[in-house]
Amino acid sequence: MRRREIPSLLQRRMRGAHVCLLPDITLSHREDLPVKPAPSGRRVPVAAAAALSVLSLSLFAGCARVEHVGPGAAAEVRLGFFPNVTHASALIARGKGFYAKELGGTRLTAQQFNAGPDEVTALLDGSLDAGFIGSGPAVTAFARSAGKGVRVVSGATSGGAQLVVKPGIAAPEQLRGRTIAVPQRGNTQDIALRKWLAGKGLAIGAGPNEVNVVTMDNPQTFDAFRSGRLDGGWLPEPWASRLVIDAGGRVLQDERALWPGGKFPTTVLLVRTQFLREHPATVEALLRAEQDAIEFAAADHDEAETVVNDQLRQLTGGELSRPVLDRALANIELTTDPLAVEFNQLAGDEVTAGVVRTTPDLTGFIDVEPLNRVRHERGKPPVDPG
Repeated sequence: MRRREIPSLLQRRMRGAHVCLLPDITLSHREDLPVKPAPSGRRVPVAAAAALSVLSLSLFAGCARVEHVGPGAAAEVRLGFFPNVTHASALIARGKGFYAKELGGTRLTAQQFNAGPDEVTALLDGSLDAGFIGSGPAVTAFARSAGKGVRVVSGATSGGAQLVVKPGIAAPEQLRGRTIAVPQRGNTQDIALRKWLAGKGLAIGAGPNEVNVVTMDNPQTFDAFRSGRLDGGWLPEPWASRLVIDAGGRVLQDERALWPGGKFPTTVLLVRTQFLREHPATVEALLRAEQDAIEFAAADHDEAETVVNDQLRQLTGGELSRPVLDRALANIELTTDPLAVEFNQLAGDEVTAGVVRTTPDLTGFIDVEPLNRVRHERGKPPVDPG
C-alpha cells in the first residue's frame, strides 16, 4: 500500500480556532483513481429533525448494541471511504475540519478505496478501524466474520445508483449480448445489477443471448463507455451522472425506483466491533463529525458542493463539472439513518446475486445506540434499529 501525506486543508482553516488539538490526517491510497469528474450539486436532502425524549431514546437503543467498556478515545482511528459523491458526508467532514474538531487529540488516518470488497478485507484483517462502505459489502463483512467482526453504527447515504446505458438501449431485453460494468465483484452495485438481471430473466455470461458483467474501476468504466467499448454500467454517483452528462448515456434503471419510498441504504458507517468496544468515545466523535457534515450540507448547499469538489480534486487529481455535481447530489440523500429495515432484503439479494449461498443471519448487525446518543444531543429523534 502506498502512503502519502496530504497537507491538511482543515488544519489550515482551523488554525487559530478554539480547537486546541488538531489531528494530523494521513491519506493512504488503496486505489489510485484518476478522476476527470465535474462539479455541481445543489439540493442535498437531509433527514428531518424532531424532538426527542430520553424515554424514546432508551426504547430505540436496540438489542444489537455492543457492550462499550473501553477507556474512551483512541490514539488513532483509521477511517476508510471512497472518492464518490455517495460518500459526501465523509468528504465534507474531512474538508470542513469536523473530524479535527470532534476527534480532538485522536489522529485520523484516512484510507481511500475504489469499492467495498477491498475495504471489507481491510476491516476484517484489522488494518482499518471504521469505514464508509456500501450496504452490500457491509453485510458480507458481517457474514464473513460470523457476526462478530463489525457493526453498522450509522447510515450515510440513501440513493445515488443507476444503470446507465448507450442511447440506443431502451429496454432490458436489449442488453443481450452487451457488456455492463460494475465497480467490483460483490460490491453494492454488482449485487443490485445481478438481482435486477435475474428479475428480468436475463442470464449473465459471454454468450450472444446473455449479459456480460465485467468489473472496472469507475474512471476506467467512464473512459470505456465514452469511447464506445462498453455498453453501460450500474454505478454510484458521481459516475452515473458522468456517464449521462459527459458521455451521452441514458438511465435504463434508477435504483430508487426498486425500493419502497425510493429509499435504500447506499452507504453506511461500519466499525470493527473490537474498536467500538474499546473506544466508544472515538466512535461517537466520528458520528458527531458526520452529523456536523450533514447539517452543514443542509444549511449551505453551495458551499457543501464546493467542499465536495475540493476533496475530489485533492484525492483524485480531477474535479466535477457543475452540471454533473448538481445532478449527482440531487440523486442522493445524506442521512445518518441506516434504514435498518431494508437490510433483510439486501441480505436476500446477496443470495439472488450469487455472492453468498445462504441468507446471512443479521442478528446484532446494527448498533445504533451510540448514534442515538449523538442524535439526542442534537435534539433529533432516534433511528429505528430494525
